[in-house]
Amino acid sequence: MSGAIAIVLAAGRSRRMKGSIPKVLHPILGRTVLGHVLDALVAAGVAPADTVLVVGRDGDAVRDSVGGRGYRFVVQDPPLGTGDAVRCALPAARPSIGVAGRAEPGALPDLAHADLVVLCGDAPLVSPETIALLLERRRSTGAACVLLSARLAVPGAYGRVLRSGDGSVSAIVEAADADEVARAVDEVNAGAYAFDRAALARQLPTLKDRNAQREVYLTDAVRGLASAGERVEAVEARDPSEVMGVNSREELAAATRAMRDRVNLRHMDSGVSIVDPASTWIDVDARIAPDVVIHPFTVISGDVEIGPGCEVGPFTHLRPGTVLEEGSEVGNFVEVKKTRLGSHTKAKHLAYLGDGQVGSRVNIGAGTIFANYDGRSKHRTVVEDGAFIGSGTVLVAPVSVGSGAVTGAGAVVLAGQDVPPGDVAVGVPARLLGRTAASPAARSEG
Repeated sequence: MSGAIAIVLAAGRSRRMKGSIPKVLHPILGRTVLGHVLDALVAAGVAPADTVLVVGRDGDAVRDSVGGRGYRFVVQDPPLGTGDAVRCALPAARPSIGVAGRAEPGALPDLAHADLVVLCGDAPLVSPETIALLLERRRSTGAACVLLSARLAVPGAYGRVLRSGDGSVSAIVEAADADEVARAVDEVNAGAYAFDRAALARQLPTLKDRNAQREVYLTDAVRGLASAGERVEAVEARDPSEVMGVNSREELAAATRAMRDRVNLRHMDSGVSIVDPASTWIDVDARIAPDVVIHPFTVISGDVEIGPGCEVGPFTHLRPGTVLEEGSEVGNFVEVKKTRLGSHTKAKHLAYLGDGQVGSRVNIGAGTIFANYDGRSKHRTVVEDGAFIGSGTVLVAPVSVGSGAVTGAGAVVLAGQDVPPGDVAVGVPARLLGRTAASPAARSEG
């Protein structure tokens, strides 16, 4: 989306969160609140180098959270409202390569009628499709501003969108300043805009703090544009959840539920069976193939990859770095972290598998533990194809169990005491009994 630039308002702390973490840095399914907003911008074609983040006096934490991605930062101190935040950021909001994408080296980018997106950093559910729609509508109509709105049965504290007889927007009235007539309006402002940068620049110097909050409102720029005869339009969100902001722990939980529903629906639309979406939590980075079945009370965190035909849950936690190859099964109260399970391997009950490599057609018995931490460092466990790990086995890493080998129930295999292929290990500490008569690869624990 050549020439689009963005300002993201991320200076708010929100006293209602009652904690030391900036509200935009609270996690939602593998991203911070702000991270979801920035990812949506990138997916809509707005590059990090063309995005300015407005931060407060504690902005170092925000900078650290997006470090190395090329964003520009402006400090708003003291925080005097959204209009003041945009006024602080506007000089830095310049296209990195020019509006037409063909700037000569050293040339200043052309700012005439540049598209400027303004988003709230605490509204994590805005989608790339909606951002693209705002920009497309502004370009196709030539409007000075296109804003995102939604119709809510309970508008609450959201600003009300007031329209003229021709359907254009005449003003946005903040809830604290609204009279009875304005409060009855069910169309609310989502805080997402596509502006003509030059038109907005003319309005920002005129903004005052003459309102109940004694803040400089960006919404007053919308009224100013309309009063000056500029066209202002509103696009209604197809999904009203896109307007949700995060200003309290309750709202954080509500936004997380909404994001969960969105992520789960995406996977189901791609051929994944989620038995109970309301009890299934999947981070946005997880990659899940078709024909996977996910049972209730499953949590999938981070960059997990699940191959076709796998079965997960119930009550399973897959942590970052987990890979389940085709047809593997992980069941009740099993936790897997940074471990690859080969095809058609089963770990059905009460196990912890951390920092491991497990081959194909392995049976992991109930109560198995990969003891990966020695108090100082994490170590790796390797279980090769066709091994049979008996119930209650503890594998103290670093250790390996060879192909076709067996551990007896309750065996404790100490670090460095590898079990050779086809051998049997039993006892505490485990001792070797010699090779098995036949490979147990075909056996499977219920």
